[in-house]
Amino acid sequence: MRATVGLATLTAKVVGNFAAAAALRCTMSLHEPLDPEALPRLQTPPPGPRSAAWLQRLRAVESPNVTAIADDFPIVWARARGPVVEDVDGNRYLDAGSAFGVALIGHGHPAVRQALAAQADALLHGMGDVHPTTVRIALLEALAAAAPGDLGHGVLCTGGSEAVEVALQTALLHTGRTGIVAFDGAYHGLSLGALAGTHRDDFRAPFRPWLPGPTTFAPFPSARPNDGAAEAEALAAALAQVEQALSHPTAPAGVVLVEPIQGRGGTRLPAPGLLPALRALCDRYGALLALDEIFTGCGRTGLLFACQHDAGHGGVVPDLLCIGKALGGGLPIAACLGRPHVMASWGPSKGEALRTSTFLGHPLAAAAACATLHVLASPDGVDRAAAEGEVRGAALRQAFDGHAAVADVRGRGLMWGVALRAVGARPAGALAWQVVVGCLRRGLLLLPCGADGAVLQWTPPIGWTPAQRRFAIAACLQALDEAVG
Repeated sequence: MRATVGLATLTAKVVGNFAAAAALRCTMSLHEPLDPEALPRLQTPPPGPRSAAWLQRLRAVESPNVTAIADDFPIVWARARGPVVEDVDGNRYLDAGSAFGVALIGHGHPAVRQALAAQADALLHGMGDVHPTTVRIALLEALAAAAPGDLGHGVLCTGGSEAVEVALQTALLHTGRTGIVAFDGAYHGLSLGALAGTHRDDFRAPFRPWLPGPTTFAPFPSARPNDGAAEAEALAAALAQVEQALSHPTAPAGVVLVEPIQGRGGTRLPAPGLLPALRALCDRYGALLALDEIFTGCGRTGLLFACQHDAGHGGVVPDLLCIGKALGGGLPIAACLGRPHVMASWGPSKGEALRTSTFLGHPLAAAAACATLHVLASPDGVDRAAAEGEVRGAALRQAFDGHAAVADVRGRGLMWGVALRAVGARPAGALAWQVVVGCLRRGLLLLPCGADGAVLQWTPPIGWTPAQRRFAIAACLQALDEAVG
């Protein structure tokens, strides 16, 4: 009887919630189509009454450690096209972060939606490592063709953390060494395996007894264009610590895990020469070089992969390459690509793969990824990201350089950070959050990054109009001036 009552209650809740969501969609369908070239339009101060109601429902059913809810933040999204997001109150925003960097080619790109519709009509789910699907094979072929060097074998994953874990597992199988070298400020994900390479102690501390490793965190030598001597000194100090970990007499590390540009760590560009030097050290000591391009990959920095900026257009070829975020065009998919002889360390499958999942290479996500790679190879893809990145970087520097609250403006391609400094007694991180909230009130979606949250991160989609770009910078400047007072 109790089970019957429970099922009836569940059915009523599901039907009720579905009806509420359907009613909201019907209301929005009466509005004009969402124009990807539109400017923000606020009908009510965010979060509006509908967002507040939905957030109250969320608070009642979600673990409290997932979504931070306050009176002035966040909003509840309803639909999006290109760089434009609309919330449940009908407010429209420009997304300067492309949803954690995922929507590089824009929200709801037509090619992705068409690929999803066709794939959904044919096949929704496959069987992971047992019976492969054609679209999974096609995606792996496309990734092998696009990857630098000979990174021709891959493992498909559902998210970036999983791809990093595949890289760490591969390194262990190939080298037999448990030690990891990562860097201060690194962010590689929050699952237990990936957390081994994530630097922030507030993420690591609760789970330290379960973390693999050991991990050596070397200092990340940031680029310092105006101080070549300090830049060279920082690079030498970082490489010395990496070499010490790789050459340890009894427990040498087996893998160096690094982001070509630190994303969540503060949009930090490395000192020139870091990746080639790491490549040389790994070759010298028999370790693997694993590049985490989950954020920087798929055209974000103006080349398909950020490692291609180093040592000429051919770039630095790692042993393992992790990609995700923008790859799926909005669908959850990632990959770890590796050199054939390195991936061969897993051995052939004996019917039970050592690394797989139920949704391995999910047909919908794989179809979306294939469509995304096709867009990136077109004139509206990586080349456009590079061209827009030059304009965006110049505009950000012109607007923010010299501002009393701005310490640095840095970036590459469509990945930029405006680093703030403390103003009076207010820490830079508190100031940055005040700017983020102020931007939201003006119709701009922006997030902070960096260890203390003091960097305003600009990772917009490709395709902003000049009017949208001008609006976004003006809105952020107004919010910054308001915050400084």
